[in-house]
Amino acid sequence: MSDCREHFIDWLRDAHAMEKQAETMLDGMKDRVKDYPPLQNRIIQHLEETRQQQVQLEACIQRQDASTSGFKDFAGKATAMGQALSGVFTEDEVVKGVISAYVFEHLEIASYKTLITAAEQVGDIETQRSLEAILQQEQAMADWLMDNIPSITLAYLSKK
Repeated sequence: MSDCREHFIDWLRDAHAMEKQAETMLDGMKDRVKDYPPLQNRIIQHLEETRQQQVQLEACIQRQDASTSGFKDFAGKATAMGQALSGVFTEDEVVKGVISAYVFEHLEIASYKTLITAAEQVGDIETQRSLEAILQQEQAMADWLMDNIPSITLAYLSKK
């Protein structure tokens, strides 16, 4: 069981770093999509959810008598900065940004499904419930992006 718990804690730390990465990506994107108000509003909403998710994950990690990983958090934020900077130099940044966000949401969804299973295995029901709530937010964001990719693409093309 200790191996399960160790993996669980490591994966919780990964999720925390992933949310730090998401925060950096969303924060960088929100001002660059001001010409697309529905997208900007949804990004701002999900940015706030992401910050709350970090707090929830910190509580989950503390329940395991562990702490977050400064290295993983830094690496996630650095990766996001690189992604954000690479988008600045492309003309179609908004379309590529939405595609990247959709892919990232599915990475988060898979991560939370894994964590929920691990939480159940180690018997941490409180963490399991927190993770299930986060999963719903990630699924809602992925669904919103999928539903809005066509309108964002058309809005982009109409500006050309």
